[in-house]
Amino acid sequence: MGEVVDIVLGLILGAIIMYWVYSLFRKKKSKEITEEQSTVILNKIRSVCKLVSVEGDFAEIYHYENTKDSFMSLFRSKKKALIIIKAKAQIGYDLNKLDLKADNDNKRIMLNHFPEPETLSIEPDLQFYDIKNGIFNSFSPTDLTNLNQEAKEHIRKKIPESGLMETARREALQAVLVVEKIVETIGWTLDYSALEISKKEKESIEE
Repeated sequence: MGEVVDIVLGLILGAIIMYWVYSLFRKKKSKEITEEQSTVILNKIRSVCKLVSVEGDFAEIYHYENTKDSFMSLFRSKKKALIIIKAKAQIGYDLNKLDLKADNDNKRIMLNHFPEPETLSIEPDLQFYDIKNGIFNSFSPTDLTNLNQEAKEHIRKKIPESGLMETARREALQAVLVVEKIVETIGWTLDYSALEISKKEKESIEE
């Protein structure tokens, strides 16, 4: 049974790769770029078994201000900056969380769980404007490191309202339907009823 699950998992990974490669091909109209992208995706699957399905670009204005008391709170020194955060967030799936079981007697594959989309990476690019150092409170390399982390968290909080998670879920559903067709070609059936996909959601994808 383990071999069957391995085969089906391979089919699922292959189907997902083909689906996103097809999407890239349709958008880019370039065979070279498509092959390069498919290689990148395949390498990611082999190394960490995580798949990026959507990317989002963010641009945010972030006001930073820090006040420090000095000399037994006799003096207050303030530093501040206006920061433009440009960041790329990658949303995808940890495929290690797939729950697949094979029913050899009935030639059926049961997909009991498909992982929820998650934020795989955030790559911020900070641009500083209007930097003002205080007399006893100036920006240090540690501040820049901390600001980089704060920028990531700031973008992370923006992701739920960006629609990226919903787009990733739609992509995953499309991949499941593609896998269903592939499994049928080898005489098996894919049972994904445990995923609780509504009829409306399925119809909207198939249109």
